[in-house]
Amino acid sequence: MFFKTIKLIVKRLLLSVVFFGFMIIPINSNSQIIQEQFEISNTSAFKTGELLQYRLHYGFLNACYASLTLRNDTINGRPVIHAKGYGRTSGLARLFFRVEDYYESYFFRKNNQPIRFIRNIDEGGYTKNKIVNFNQKNKTAYVNDIKNNKQSIYSIKTNTQDIVSSLYYFRNHLPLRDLVPNEVFKADVFFDDESTNFSLKYIGVEVLETQFGNIECLKFKPLVQKGRVFKTEESVTLWVSNDLNKIPIRVQADIAIGSIKCDLENFKNIKHPFKIKIN
Repeated sequence: MFFKTIKLIVKRLLLSVVFFGFMIIPINSNSQIIQEQFEISNTSAFKTGELLQYRLHYGFLNACYASLTLRNDTINGRPVIHAKGYGRTSGLARLFFRVEDYYESYFFRKNNQPIRFIRNIDEGGYTKNKIVNFNQKNKTAYVNDIKNNKQSIYSIKTNTQDIVSSLYYFRNHLPLRDLVPNEVFKADVFFDDESTNFSLKYIGVEVLETQFGNIECLKFKPLVQKGRVFKTEESVTLWVSNDLNKIPIRVQADIAIGSIKCDLENFKNIKHPFKIKIN
């Protein structure tokens, strides 16, 4: 029973927890939440060459490791930022649930709008291999399902993000002013052949104890679907460094049999000074 439960947890949370929590099973909400107008910062929160590495663990069990990297690239002769995400199960978790997941996003530096998204995953034999090309001007997403040899076109809203570009979009576009507790921020995200509205609620400021030292963080609650894994719609908590980098430091998911944490394990080439108080 224990291993069946862990297998379910790893399957549901592996990539969704790793990639900043913004990709944690977004929930469609009909509630009357006012759309926040993001302020575009003149100072980008990141630069090419940045590397972020994470470790997802459940108690003593290290379930997986994941990384996010940024580099300059071009698509159709146009300069873009190329973000790569990679996640894999490790140790004991890998013995009974092998995962190799690759996610890539190409987005424009100026406005953070994605132009291409790639998803190539193998999760215990469940595979997907898709390429999504975005046309933000025409508000369409062209999906090439390579595995099933199928092509589809979907309508999207202006400034729709993919699940990887949304990470950098939020890092770059959170308001520069002091945030107010219970403020809600939204973004439209295209994933798994459909658009969904992602909601993120600000809770407050909290200092986290990490392997690097004490880090002051902004604390958020992404809304998730409650059910077999999550207790409530606010079962996931996200901490982001309270500095110009806005680096995700920890994601914690409270589940029926405890909690899962995804912690920043290593970082390189971040753009701004990292505010860490050494213990």
